[in-house]
Amino acid sequence: MMSPPFGTLGIDFGTSNSAMAWASAQGAARLIALEGEALAMPTAVFYNAEDHSTHFGRDAVKHYLEGTEGRLMRSLKSLLGSPLLMETTQINHQQISFQDIIGTFLASLRERATQSLGTAPRRVVMGRPVHFVDDDPERDAQAEASLRQAVQSVGFDEVFFQLEPIAAALDYEQRLSQESTVLVVDLGGGTSDFTVVRLGPDRMRNTDRSQDILATTGVHIGGTDYDRQLNLAKVMPLLGYKHLGLEQREVPSRVFFDLATWHLIHWQYQPKAISHAQTLRSNYSDLRLHDRLMQVLTERHGHHMAHSVEQAKIDCSVHDADAVIDLTVVERGLQATLAVADMHDHLQGLMARTVACARECVQRASLTDASLDAVYLTGGSSALRTFQHALQSEFPGVPLVEGDLFGGVALGLAYSR
Repeated sequence: MMSPPFGTLGIDFGTSNSAMAWASAQGAARLIALEGEALAMPTAVFYNAEDHSTHFGRDAVKHYLEGTEGRLMRSLKSLLGSPLLMETTQINHQQISFQDIIGTFLASLRERATQSLGTAPRRVVMGRPVHFVDDDPERDAQAEASLRQAVQSVGFDEVFFQLEPIAAALDYEQRLSQESTVLVVDLGGGTSDFTVVRLGPDRMRNTDRSQDILATTGVHIGGTDYDRQLNLAKVMPLLGYKHLGLEQREVPSRVFFDLATWHLIHWQYQPKAISHAQTLRSNYSDLRLHDRLMQVLTERHGHHMAHSVEQAKIDCSVHDADAVIDLTVVERGLQATLAVADMHDHLQGLMARTVACARECVQRASLTDASLDAVYLTGGSSALRTFQHALQSEFPGVPLVEGDLFGGVALGLAYSR
């Protein structure tokens, strides 16, 4: 194999989607195609129980939704900093740690980069959120250390980290013709990160950009939290969430919260969890709802339902119109409607906390809105109309600039070193 070219690989390992970019020593950064011509791919791994093959990205989701027997793993980044990371789970009759599953996905990314570059890259800049874990520096440091270990385990010799919103700023800077003060908003699947930074053609020449960063903030809220909230509001009531039983008491809700959370869904398929769910039957006055719950658990439809919620959220936002959450996998003709007003009503609390974090970032920079030249959006969740409306209300008169939602951070990471 050829010796590695001098340059840097940037990896945006996201909760929902991942992307990579390469920058040679003197050249511009470019995104690397990951699945066909697609420049981003879902952060998903599917372990096929039928032929023991392993699939990634859209291919992983496709196999799961087509009913192939196996395990779908998503939201892997959410486990960093969690005690669950080093626990093992049974896959194809073997116990595998979640840390190793993350390594398996990263190895796939490195292999795709090698195919694109013609040689294996050894120098990488990994993106990281401002906070892996809110208000817990020790767990946050452990999360970065665990990610570093996973990256090194797949063959990278030089591993660096860069904050994801700063990486997004470095990508945006490539297109600026004059100095600007920008609030960078990076909304991913698991976190929302903000940076106020000075950017411009003259500043690009500086190796040390620390003086240009005026403030950073972050909150552990992202697209998967929005999906979870919509799932609880629109889908889980069809299985008994908030259902009043014969004594006018609500059905215990733990199972519904876990069933609406991507990285916890598979735990509800375990025999112990199914047995516990069966004991809830006496809490129901409408047994049809409990029948649906048991079918979802025994037939393992949880991820399929979560995917339908996510797709409806996207459709509702893109078309600014009501969308249907298709639940026919559970019961013929079963569906829920996600209205435009639902996006505002059910996500209002999460959005308010996220926008408040953006405001805090500007305050920490000791700036007024008049000092901002733009609010720069990156990360897939920043495309939500509901969020953009909330942000415009908070920063009236400041232009919203939409960047490369799925590739901007990866490009900036490649420019970082």
